[in-house]
Amino acid sequence: MRLFHVSEESNIELFEPRIPTRVDLDPTKGLVWAINEKCLPNFLTPRNCPRVCFHVGANTSETDKRRYFSSESCVHVVVIENKWFEAMKNTTLYLYEFDSTEFSLLDENAGYFTSAKKQIPINKIETTDLFQEQFRRNVELRLVDNLWDIFNEIQNTTLNWSMCRMGFAQPKLETH
Repeated sequence: MRLFHVSEESNIELFEPRIPTRVDLDPTKGLVWAINEKCLPNFLTPRNCPRVCFHVGANTSETDKRRYFSSESCVHVVVIENKWFEAMKNTTLYLYEFDSTEFSLLDENAGYFTSAKKQIPINKIETTDLFQEQFRRNVELRLVDNLWDIFNEIQNTTLNWSMCRMGFAQPKLETH
């Protein structure tokens, strides 16, 4: 299994455990975070880019597959706002790969793994074309005016989903 930490910083040599900001985690235990390769597309965007991501899981219905994917060969979608298009074109990301032996699964659906120990990356991959990297991984990338409709809708499906950086999303559009 391959695990990664994605960053816009090009020179990280050591990952120190950090106290999590999530209220569901122990605030006294620092963690190094990593993402598995299956869910890596969720992080192949600029850091603060809000996004709704979803992929086919073991319990995904055929109805949801037909409704939410444009082709049978695609099993992962990343939805971003149109205003992030230029940032996606112009951002370079660094994928720091870890030895997975000291990591534990935290959230299978989101692909999150954590370690309480300092980590030295075993590899660093520079990624300069985020669109091409998504397409290479057979990810459907969608650009929309506003994320809130898909944010609300996807939570009521049988798909595996993850929402990232929604605090940076455009305000919800009011319908009259």
